[in-house]
Amino acid sequence: MKWPGMGDPYKRKKTLRFLIITAVIGISVAAASTFVQQLANMDNPLKVCINDKNTPYKIKATLELIVDNEKAEIPAKIGFNNDGKCQRSLYTLTDDGTIYAEWVEEYPFEIGHFLWIWDFPLRDMDQTKSKMYVNGRESENFINTPLQEGYHYKAVFTSKAYDEAKDKDFLPQN
Repeated sequence: MKWPGMGDPYKRKKTLRFLIITAVIGISVAAASTFVQQLANMDNPLKVCINDKNTPYKIKATLELIVDNEKAEIPAKIGFNNDGKCQRSLYTLTDDGTIYAEWVEEYPFEIGHFLWIWDFPLRDMDQTKSKMYVNGRESENFINTPLQEGYHYKAVFTSKAYDEAKDKDFLPQN
């Protein structure tokens, strides 16, 4: 089978030249875009490692997590990569629910930032039935609730696949 533009040697040369120029332009745009994004995110505390930074701004708070009416464990070492060479600005050291936040200057960290760094499956949760409590009071901001020093946060999530019928007793009352 002859591909279009490949039969005549003149058209073949012209077609190949066009394809090569298009590939060079595409690769150049992708490389430039990656470079610009890396430059733009160099000072983003949610995307960089803090190992080599002086971080005087520190927050320590606790988080309790309830998913489908069951307490969920918050694992240790959230915010650390597997080889331990990169520590993120939001992290845990132990599995007791204590969250630490650090940065070079004051930054408006939110509970949602921690859930994002953890890769918590927020898309699997029904956000209309989920709630966030701060020091025992419901927060209007849900996952956009700001992290503050010494506060206790309680996140109550209901997954989209959760069957609420199993929580109810349908037997007749005596």
